[in-house]
Amino acid sequence: MRAVLVANPKGGAGKTTLATNLSGYFANQKRSVTLCDLDRQQSALRWMAFRDPAMAPVSGFFAGNQMVANLPRESDWVVMDAPAGFQGFKLSDYLRVVDKVVVPLVPSVFDMAATEDFLNSIRHEMRGRKGVVGIVAMRVDPRTKAAGMLEEFLKHFDIPIITYLRNTQNYVNVAAGGLSVFDPPRGRHRRDLEQWEPLLDWLGN
Repeated sequence: MRAVLVANPKGGAGKTTLATNLSGYFANQKRSVTLCDLDRQQSALRWMAFRDPAMAPVSGFFAGNQMVANLPRESDWVVMDAPAGFQGFKLSDYLRVVDKVVVPLVPSVFDMAATEDFLNSIRHEMRGRKGVVGIVAMRVDPRTKAAGMLEEFLKHFDIPIITYLRNTQNYVNVAAGGLSVFDPPRGRHRRDLEQWEPLLDWLGN
């Protein structure tokens, strides 16, 4: 079993978008995947409720009060969708058992300010574990001023930007049907799939 935690203390950063699409990717790779929804709003589980049984299967449950030791070891991949404000001892417990931490981050001054303490905490907790924490820049073109501002901000943390995901309605549209950009028909999401490749390669290392 390999586990990836998708976390950011600020709401609206794109955590559930990343978690559901990662789950869809692993499922379409014929891997058994469990989506653990740690958020009381249970947005990830609502996504699963809309998922067509004909699609590659994703199992999941609400894990808001779940002990870390009870993560589903029988799955190939466990994807954890963390709630806003996830911090302190609970965050520390999960950081000790996951293989990768993905932090979605919108390049705005408000999101970066809200995430600064969180990134410092993760850097402290994960010291000595290289290549475990990565940033996904959400809803941004890497050629823009906003992307440059984000890159400058992250220099203080020594945490790499793994990839940039563009601002597109494709993610909204697939989510409405319990789907991911990795579910068929994939042709309409070709550009998005290309942007996911660096993240998927990083998770596999």
